[in-house]
Amino acid sequence: MTKYSAVILGAGGRGRTHIRAFLANSDRFELVAACDRDKPRMEDALKEENLSLPIYTDADEMLAKTKPDVFCFVTQPDVRIEMVRLGATHGVKAIAFEKPMAITLDEATRIESICREADIKATVCHQHKYAGHWQKVKEIVDSGQIGQIRTIHATARGWYWYYITHIVNYAMWLADFPKAKWIVGHTHGRDLLLDSHPSPDYVMGQVGFDSGVRMIFECGPLAPCLGCPDNIWVDAGAIVHGTEGFAEVIVGKGWRAMTKESGGKVIADPNFSLEQHNETDHYITALADWLDDDKKPHPCNVTNALHGYEICMGMLISSLDHRTVVPPVDRSVPVLERLRHELPAEPFTPEDPSC
Repeated sequence: MTKYSAVILGAGGRGRTHIRAFLANSDRFELVAACDRDKPRMEDALKEENLSLPIYTDADEMLAKTKPDVFCFVTQPDVRIEMVRLGATHGVKAIAFEKPMAITLDEATRIESICREADIKATVCHQHKYAGHWQKVKEIVDSGQIGQIRTIHATARGWYWYYITHIVNYAMWLADFPKAKWIVGHTHGRDLLLDSHPSPDYVMGQVGFDSGVRMIFECGPLAPCLGCPDNIWVDAGAIVHGTEGFAEVIVGKGWRAMTKESGGKVIADPNFSLEQHNETDHYITALADWLDDDKKPHPCNVTNALHGYEICMGMLISSLDHRTVVPPVDRSVPVLERLRHELPAEPFTPEDPSC
């Protein structure tokens, strides 16, 4: 196995998680430098891990001087295309970055094109699929124990652009990444459209895939409460309905299923603990595996992420145009501007009373 050099940009919470993930994979990666505009913040982040690295405040300079194999950056979505261009300019082999890919579908499409044309193995951090309860549900689905997949209903009570690409990506992964044939959506509320991840208050959509599977997505306070009312960021999950049973995962509670083998009984893991799962560590391990072997593509690869992002934008465009959207989704539509101008002001978005 080859050991790859890596650099990290960003010393916020997720940036520190990635630092720890590279250290957990020290047999596969060597962190050689770090970057943040706030140098003391990065100094604190490295001190937490007893790590001594050169610290830069300019990503271009860091990449030029260190010439790493892997560029990992954790930024706000509006600067991601700029960082991807930098990585391509400096000839990195791989780029790992956070979701959502960008602010617009056009930018997301250009990011995928830059990586493909530069032969960069790029991943978008949809890391929850590496947690044990997601892996268990995937195992059940793949084993055929719930029969043929009919529908997947994936929900999150966090707001749209913080969470939607996660649940779309995981639902598609559970179904082996089919291609969308049609997309419909509903949106309302504009209070969160000025956020760093500008989002409608609530979005609901349905997507039909070429495999025959239908998927339903919900994001926002009207999404169902899954039993974690005190923390919207883990009150999310997906339920897969098959011809002979179901399997469900809830981010903050674990998994449960009814399968052919369970004889009509619901089975679950009674010892689930969210703290047991080092999701980002496994996500980074899979990047090393892909760098070693082209035949082991990362499930979070940028091409899969782009199709998920296209679906997310399709639901918004469907709601604005009051029509079914058929991919490829028109990337010239100014979705954010239209949401800001066309969504009516909502004085109140009620929450699911079950919470």
